[in-house]
Amino acid sequence: MDGLPIGCPLSGRRIPADPLGRVEAVRLTEFRGLMQLQFGSARAPSVARDHVFSALGGLTADEALAAGEDPKLVWAAVCEAFDVSEALRYGLPD
Repeated sequence: MDGLPIGCPLSGRRIPADPLGRVEAVRLTEFRGLMQLQFGSARAPSVARDHVFSALGGLTADEALAAGEDPKLVWAAVCEAFDVSEALRYGLPD
């Protein structure tokens, strides 16, 4: 987790994952799909890449995901920051 801001909630944290990455892959795919539903296919990658989320310790969604954060937690930060509808808020699988 090198390079994360001091006090970042991700510092020193490791997210347990399926050794084959199956659960995380499903969640990441679902996260990208929900981003497209919320922002559209053209804007979703820009929001994930460029918008800094205070709930993610000053990281973008892409940075948090690359650091190993659970896509469900990243999606929750997006929902909070952008007032996502209730219909989309609970879209990621457990």
